[in-house]
Amino acid sequence: MRRSGFVLVGGSSSRMGRDKGLLPFRGERLVDRIARQVLTAAGSVTLVGAPERYTGLGYRAIPDRIPDCGPLGGVHTALSETRAEWNLIVACDMPRLDGGFLDALLGRAEQETCECLVPVSSPGKIEPLCAAWHRTALAEVEAALRDGVRRMSDVLNLLKTKHWPANPAWFANANTPQEWATHA
Repeated sequence: MRRSGFVLVGGSSSRMGRDKGLLPFRGERLVDRIARQVLTAAGSVTLVGAPERYTGLGYRAIPDRIPDCGPLGGVHTALSETRAEWNLIVACDMPRLDGGFLDALLGRAEQETCECLVPVSSPGKIEPLCAAWHRTALAEVEAALRDGVRRMSDVLNLLKTKHWPANPAWFANANTPQEWATHA
């Protein structure tokens, strides 16, 4: 298997006040929209987060292997589960992501010699929660977690990471009800 896709749904959504993945977006749940885009690009989709919250949605869901480690814990879980060489790992809260872009991101990653290909939406603004991760990055991610590292940018600095320019509009997300009102 060359590609796999994962959607991170394990966040607490504390600023939103409710589960962001289950927010309605243009007639469907946000998680359904993101999962469909990831599936289009990667050929598979697995949700990473509390399976009991997503029972009945029709997707495979797996819990974080190491709880309470934030998004990096979700990346670790995805890389621990995968059999694919390249893994698209995306947060569930970017409603404007496009399957064509995600497919191009994976295609570019397959041509690169790196462990992670990360979109850059504007100068200096990396998007690590929408990136292509090579399965060999698992060892560094595990070591970072063991050492107490939790920031995605810190881990990317430990890996052979390449950046790829991307449209900033695809990464618009919402963390509060007021921000969400501008998307829905």
